[in-house]
Amino acid sequence: MHYLHKQWVLVLLCCGLLAQTGFAQLRLAGIFSDHVVLQREKPVPVWGWAGAGERITVRLNNRIAVTKADRLGKWRVQLPPLAAGGPYTLSVTGKGTTLQVNDVLIGEVWLCGGQSNMEWKLADVTNAGTELAAAGNDFIRQVKIPDTLSLTPLDDIGALQWTPATTATVADFTAAGYFFAKQLYNQLHVPIGLINDNWGGSQIEGWISKNAMLQSSELRGYAANLPGTWDSIAARLHKGIVQELRKTDAGYVQPPTLSSLLQPGYDYRKWPAMYVPGSWDWKGMPAYRGQGYMRRDLEVTAADCDKPALLSLGTNDSRYVLYINQVKVAAGQDSLVRIQLPAHTFKAGTNTLLLQQGAQVNPAWMGMGIHGEKAQVFISLSSQTLSLADDQWHMMPVFDSAAFFAKLNNNAGTALYNAMIHPLVPYGLRGIIWYQGESNTARAYQYRRVFPLLINSWRQEWKDSFPFLFVQLSSFGTNQSANAGSDWAELREAQLQTLALPGTAMAVTIDIGDSANIHPRNKQDVGRRLAAAAFNKVYHWTVPYSGPLYNAVSFDGDKAVVSFSYAQAGLQAKDKYGYLRGFEIAGADHHFYYARAIIAGGKVIVCSEQVRQPLAVRYGWSNAPVDANLYNADGFPASPFRTDDWPGITEKNLFE
Repeated sequence: MHYLHKQWVLVLLCCGLLAQTGFAQLRLAGIFSDHVVLQREKPVPVWGWAGAGERITVRLNNRIAVTKADRLGKWRVQLPPLAAGGPYTLSVTGKGTTLQVNDVLIGEVWLCGGQSNMEWKLADVTNAGTELAAAGNDFIRQVKIPDTLSLTPLDDIGALQWTPATTATVADFTAAGYFFAKQLYNQLHVPIGLINDNWGGSQIEGWISKNAMLQSSELRGYAANLPGTWDSIAARLHKGIVQELRKTDAGYVQPPTLSSLLQPGYDYRKWPAMYVPGSWDWKGMPAYRGQGYMRRDLEVTAADCDKPALLSLGTNDSRYVLYINQVKVAAGQDSLVRIQLPAHTFKAGTNTLLLQQGAQVNPAWMGMGIHGEKAQVFISLSSQTLSLADDQWHMMPVFDSAAFFAKLNNNAGTALYNAMIHPLVPYGLRGIIWYQGESNTARAYQYRRVFPLLINSWRQEWKDSFPFLFVQLSSFGTNQSANAGSDWAELREAQLQTLALPGTAMAVTIDIGDSANIHPRNKQDVGRRLAAAAFNKVYHWTVPYSGPLYNAVSFDGDKAVVSFSYAQAGLQAKDKYGYLRGFEIAGADHHFYYARAIIAGGKVIVCSEQVRQPLAVRYGWSNAPVDANLYNADGFPASPFRTDDWPGITEKNLFE
């Protein structure tokens, strides 16, 4: 019996070896599909898998490369550079099998990375109908990388599909990427390939590899203790939320019961604050799903109490129960929450609204909270309509049996890189266009170091110092004084400082944003400005591509004199009266005052009667500097800046 057992073991081992060698299926990496665009004028990497030791022959046009699969079955060749052209057929031949990729074009390939403003579809831009009707171009193509997460680097993404731009398909293209590609094609007249590789709401740390983090003093500690399972990540998130609730004395000792919440005089004041509309994910409770409560007070006059009212709570699509002054008044599950309230629902004076919520149903991934546009969150009383879109709401989770933590893109650093970037290395690229940062504004100061880390690490991964062109954050939120501080301004400053890296360029967009919408629909100008940077920095044409960038300041009595680079042809104020706006000035007390500013001799002179000895100038230093109007003569807007290095509001906030 012992002898027979040994024979069976040998048979099984041989079968396993055969499975790895002669019978392993020949395949290409998923990004090589019909209609693929390959990078011109650079070596062309092609790779895939087969049986261990299998001889592989790759043919493209008149280029041929031969290799053998390694012991794990992976193979890779590098074809010599090709000029722009096509269509060609890419063929891969192994032992008795040939794969073909048809309609292959050679041209310019750009990876379009970032978060939702890069993901934003052509179907949703300004004048979308006109753009879609004129958008057919077989020489502009896109491959969409699916939203995927992994805690370890993946070798492949799976089957992907390159799609030519036709009037039937282009609606789903990245809008910023498409308008960038359109400009490139109109000038270069070569095929343009877009790798649409982004995820809405993603933080930059998710796009950085563990190896890169370990080489960074900034993120080394995080990477060294990176959780290995999603369950351990959920436990860490739970622990973090509970610690924050206890740290701020938010009243959390054990999950609150409904009966306790409905007791008159229950003290909600220490619950965490919540801005509406918005998601709990962004207010200290990342990925929490289950049950919870939101509440706020509302002042109602005696006259309004006697009449019916309409309460609008945005777009929730979760199971909810509404209590007003401890009395249940409504319940349901509606995608658009509109609640008719009868007369005498309210009392004169202060009223308490308590909203009991479950997890979102559709879409299930969306965080808890009140969603929709600001205009969809209000109460219409008989005498007036009051907006409830503000920061007067509070929230509290209930960690009961229904609670869980969703697998989201920001639950763990590296998870996006592992699943959506690593499998693409070393695909041939001309460069990267990047639109991200909104999700990192709370850690804007740290972005100064983390953004360059991403750029350098990607270049190291590809072994290519390719150009990296990025969009500076647009205008969103309030146009407050610089005295209030601005995390968005600090993030823009971090992006501005990243221009110190070689091979980078930045498109300023504060003038084409929407202060009420984090997703401005004008992606046409975003694409044009990125393309202008590409023409100058990548294709080496002598064309303007940047607006004025702060260079230096000098102080002469009560005046500050600011000079700029990228202003050789002169400066201009885009204002029908010719006034410059957006400047503030401060002295030794560090208090900023709105300032007068004029253009003189190619510089900007700034002053204020309230500052006799100025020490600092700031321009566009707010979340939404919509009045900032300094441009150069070429028509490009100036980047917001500050001349001081006084402490900001995000310097102590770190990724954990």
